[in-house]
Amino acid sequence: MHVSTVTLHFLLFLHLLLPADMEEEEDKVPLEVITESSPCSMTCGLGVKTQTLCLLKDGKAAMENTEGKEGSKSSISKTCRSQQVQCVESWQCGLKTMTVTSGQRVEIDCLGEVMAAMGAFSWRVSWRYARGVISSDDSLFDRWKAPDLHRVVLDPVREKDAGTYRCDVQDTNYRRRKTVYWGVRVLPVGVVNLDYQSSLSQWDVSGRRADGSGVLQLAAGRVLLYAVVICFILAGFWIGLIFLYKTVRCRRQKNERKTEMMQLEKYVVK
Repeated sequence: MHVSTVTLHFLLFLHLLLPADMEEEEDKVPLEVITESSPCSMTCGLGVKTQTLCLLKDGKAAMENTEGKEGSKSSISKTCRSQQVQCVESWQCGLKTMTVTSGQRVEIDCLGEVMAAMGAFSWRVSWRYARGVISSDDSLFDRWKAPDLHRVVLDPVREKDAGTYRCDVQDTNYRRRKTVYWGVRVLPVGVVNLDYQSSLSQWDVSGRRADGSGVLQLAAGRVLLYAVVICFILAGFWIGLIFLYKTVRCRRQKNERKTEMMQLEKYVVK
C-alpha cells in the first residue's frame, strides 16, 4: 500500500513538471481518414488498391464525435498521402490453360504486381504439379520445388513439362490468399496449333446463331398456329350465322304457308 501511494505521488509530480504547450500538443491528436480508395486490381487472388488518406484539422473533436459526444465539426485538411494496400476479392482463381510449342519460353507468375508492391517476404508460396494431365483434382498433384518461389520459368519448355501447375499463396499468418491452376499443353515442333480457345468461341457463336434461328422458327410457328386458330374461329362464326339465317328463313316460310292455308280454308268454308 505504501509503494502504491509513493508511485501515485511521483506521477502527480511529473504531471506538474510538464509544460503547458506539451499538454496542448497531447490534446491535438493526429487522425487520418480514407477519402478515396481504388477498386482491387485483381478479381481473384492477391491484388493491390490505392488509398488516399488525409489528416483531420481537429482530430480530438473527431474522436469525440465517434464516441457519440457532441463537439465541433471536424474538416479534412489538404495534407494527404497515398498508400498501397493488399486486397483479396476471392482466393479461388480456377483453372487457366495455355498451349505452347516445344522450345518456347513459358513463365508462370503467381504474385504479379503484388510482388513489386509488397515484397517477396510478405507471402508463403508453394507449388504442386500434376504431370501430363490438365485437371483441378487435388489428389493428382505432388509437391514441386520451383527455383524462384513466386514464379515458374520453363526455358525452353519440353513435352515432358506438360501438365497442370498449382500455386498456393499464404500470408504471414498462414491465411490462404490465392489458389490458381495453370494447365500447360506442349505441342511438338511442326504441329499446327488449332487454337482451341478460338474454336470454342466460334462454336459458341454458331451455337448462339442456331439458338437465334431456332427462336425465330419457334416464333414463326406460333404466329402460324395463332393464324390457323383465328381462321377456324372466324369460319365457325360465319357458319353459325349462315345456319341461324337458314333456320329463321325456314321458320318464316312455314309460318307464311300456315297463314295461307288458314286463309284458304276460311275462303272454302264461306
